[in-house]
Amino acid sequence: MLSLTNITHQFADKILYEDLNLQVNKGEHVGLIGQNGAGKSTLIKIITGELLPDNGRVDVPRSVQLGYLDQYVRVDETLTIYEFLKTAFQKDLDVEAQITEYYATYGETFDDRLLEKAGRLQTQLDQGEFYQMDTLIQEMATGLGIQVLGLDSLLKELSGGQRSKVILAKLLLEKPDILVLDEPTNHLDDTHVEWLTNFLQNFAGTFLVVSHDRNFLNDITTHIADIEFGQLTKYTGNLKKALKQKEANRETYLKQYENQKKHIEKTEAYIRKYKAGSRSTMAKSREKQLAKVDRLTPPSDVAKPHYQFPYHEIVSTLALTTDQLVIGYEKPLLKPIDLTIRYGEKVAIRGFNGIGKSTLLKTLIGEISALDGEFHFPANTKINYFSQELVWQYPLETPLQYLSDLYPKATIKELRRHLSLAGLVNQLAQEPIKDLSGGEQTKVKLAQMTMTPGNFLILDEPTNHIDQQAKESLQESLANYPGTVIVVSHEQEFYENFVERVIEIEG
Repeated sequence: MLSLTNITHQFADKILYEDLNLQVNKGEHVGLIGQNGAGKSTLIKIITGELLPDNGRVDVPRSVQLGYLDQYVRVDETLTIYEFLKTAFQKDLDVEAQITEYYATYGETFDDRLLEKAGRLQTQLDQGEFYQMDTLIQEMATGLGIQVLGLDSLLKELSGGQRSKVILAKLLLEKPDILVLDEPTNHLDDTHVEWLTNFLQNFAGTFLVVSHDRNFLNDITTHIADIEFGQLTKYTGNLKKALKQKEANRETYLKQYENQKKHIEKTEAYIRKYKAGSRSTMAKSREKQLAKVDRLTPPSDVAKPHYQFPYHEIVSTLALTTDQLVIGYEKPLLKPIDLTIRYGEKVAIRGFNGIGKSTLLKTLIGEISALDGEFHFPANTKINYFSQELVWQYPLETPLQYLSDLYPKATIKELRRHLSLAGLVNQLAQEPIKDLSGGEQTKVKLAQMTMTPGNFLILDEPTNHIDQQAKESLQESLANYPGTVIVVSHEQEFYENFVERVIEIEG
């Protein structure tokens, strides 16, 4: 269904892949994994033809229809959600129009061949899903949480996250032969991730999915393609089995490397000792043998991020109270909110996508105004906020320049240290932010938080793009943080071990 042959690609000074190969066969459900910056999204762009590799070949058979989840694709914003989803059946709609045209022409010419053609096309429609179109659209809209937005809503009225869900729904309705999905769960809540999991488990076609949601990936995959150090290894089995196999392979490799290293050191010592003596012939022979040895690459460990959010002392019993707080833009999104959070409490806010979780957080930090009611933080509250949007005022700035503008008194050494602890080593600190992967951009924002003293952390979907190591480090730092924490996340596995309370928002 898809094959990549000897793909080599360089990004600025960084070699992403060298002679990378992958074959995806019919019916395989493949998860693409790798550390942030390994080049997962770039590889997706190469597969879909958006980017040309420096070297190598991508082959998709001509008969195969490839469908790609492009969350930034241009759409006709004057369409309603229903009209847009209906375009998934455009081929059938064109066939229906052709049938109508045949009958209209027959009315003028009485050419029986037109009736035959119309009959063949009608059989094609009868045997397909055309007459279940409305039911399929309704089922998809309900499953992905689009129904609540109103199918008569215009696309231009939707937020970025809502629009992404609608684009995903259209792609799934099209049922291409091979699906290519980049982070499909980013804008879905728990219930809709569960629905998508079920859909993909039963998907008869082939797919390639990039996701940092481990449970989701584990449940939907039959194979895992792992990018590490510019190479790709394909494993059979779901994520758990693949990681187990990867660990076993790593242990075997480490043993081979250590054995080879000892052998080389022993041989080099022998050569040094006897090169000029009576055994010089033997020493030279061993030197020639050593030169022919195919030396194994030293195992390199990617530095694990370490987040530490500076704490600003405060004495208080309550951290936040709201009194009949009404949030929204022009009209209320939710009923009036009465909420009390104790100081030092760690809370997760959960609810379906688009219900108003991010709007509540933006109201609390003062980014948008409350429609009615009020909220109160005690004196000396210092909020440290993480926004899920990866939008930059100056995308050509490097992470170093970005942090330097925010903290002009900090030395370059300090800034580099914070970026390094966030998981962005030297070279990445000097790349334009727009050239970084989603996970690397998220780490820039987390580095910024590690330089901002506070006593109330508010995080909106912090795990959307980051790899497992960064997630584990973030979990640990939030669990140990002495202040108050509010986190919005669709990944229950991420927050369930450190929060004391889950606040469910429903209508």
